[in-house]
Amino acid sequence: MNFKLSVLDQSMARSRDQAALALQETLQMAKWCEQLGYERFWVSEHHAFPAVAGSAPEILLAALGAATQSIRLGSGGIMLPHYSPYKVAETFSLLANLYPGRIDLGVGRAPGADMSTARALATDGKPKFEQFPQQVAKLSEYLWNDVTEPLVSPRPPADLPLWMLGSSPDSAVLAAQRGLPYNLAAFINPMASPKFIELYKSRFQPSERLANPYATLTMSVFCADSQEQAQALQLTFDINFYRFITGQESNAFLTPQQAMLYPIDAQLKQFIAGRETLRAVGTPQQVKEKMCAIAEQFGVDEMMVVSNMYYLEDRKRSFELLKEAFPN
Repeated sequence: MNFKLSVLDQSMARSRDQAALALQETLQMAKWCEQLGYERFWVSEHHAFPAVAGSAPEILLAALGAATQSIRLGSGGIMLPHYSPYKVAETFSLLANLYPGRIDLGVGRAPGADMSTARALATDGKPKFEQFPQQVAKLSEYLWNDVTEPLVSPRPPADLPLWMLGSSPDSAVLAAQRGLPYNLAAFINPMASPKFIELYKSRFQPSERLANPYATLTMSVFCADSQEQAQALQLTFDINFYRFITGQESNAFLTPQQAMLYPIDAQLKQFIAGRETLRAVGTPQQVKEKMCAIAEQFGVDEMMVVSNMYYLEDRKRSFELLKEAFPN
């Protein structure tokens, strides 16, 4: 099955005091993925997570643009309810003028944080999640309507795309109504259904920017030279993520060596099993087969992969093996 292949990087830090290293590794990964021939490289937005360095994708994208030459760069995504649509339009217009033909603006509704942090991000202490559809409409006007006041400066390039990100049917419907490309975050929602993409395609209304629906699915991938190594890399991430969401994480991730000694009780085992359906773990051939099956099941045009491995060299090897499995 033919589909484009792209990357999402979350700038994961091994501990709270290693954010600078995590950001440098994101820059290295962007250059590496460009060298390997990936379609695009996106970065995420998270707040108040000690082990995640990527809180301001617009700033990181400026650095990524300077470090690379040709790969498309984007936000996966800007959490629009926190911000003024006008300011987002200005920021990404500036980025798109700095790096012509290379910037993607992806927006989402999720807070990317807990609610206390969301209130701190809001200028009036009131997050605007219920206004997200109206914000998307306003952002579209600022980007593409030259008569909307105030005008955006610098002028947004005509080829700056606006992407809808989401993990639910609501985002799929909104993307369809606005005639926008859609990215389904299966790595966030392991219960995501092909019906979300079907809903997007069936309700898609062509726009001046996009004549036909365009769907991407983002999933976790752990690819290694052996199945055993890939499973160990995946287990390290699962344990660290589980410790984080259950409040056990103490501002530092367990190393792969420490994770191997971590007790796996029934609750953790169930948590890991619940994430298996929509991710690929194993050798390049095993990963390719799983990704092709998911791409066909969901009917997408592009697959975006996130590979949160503890060590940079393991991540680089994973993306190298994956691209060798999908040479075109």
